[in-house]
Amino acid sequence: MKKYISLAVLSVAAFSAQAKDIVDTAVAAGNFKTLATALQAAGLVDTLKGKGPFTVFAPTDEAFAKIPKAKLDALLADKAALTKVLTYHVVAGKVMAADVKAGKVKTVQGSEFTVGTMGGVTVDAAKVVKTDIVADNGVIHVIDSVIMPM
Repeated sequence: MKKYISLAVLSVAAFSAQAKDIVDTAVAAGNFKTLATALQAAGLVDTLKGKGPFTVFAPTDEAFAKIPKAKLDALLADKAALTKVLTYHVVAGKVMAADVKAGKVKTVQGSEFTVGTMGGVTVDAAKVVKTDIVADNGVIHVIDSVIMPM
């Protein structure tokens, strides 16, 4: 009996000690494996585990699958280009769906993308398919395509 109580206490302590930052939240969702791989390859995991807050427009595995394999492999192998693309999906601050307005939005990458609100929210050509996945250091909005900086 004592063994089971000790294990339960350890499990609860370990669970409560784990913060659910943006990276952990995306990984736990299960449909961002390619994004997680890309963040690792670009060296951005620690950044998105940082204080933030960040708003991430996160492409799903299906979104990454729309990119031809040879082009995606080349992008994953080019750290500078990959960093540029990934940081284009991130906005400083925590922007919830209720606060989204149409117009130009500056990204962490430095350029702007265009948010549309007619017939659903879009970010450049990508549709926002799920909103307000809250993490300790920001929020994730799921998009159906990878957006590319100009």
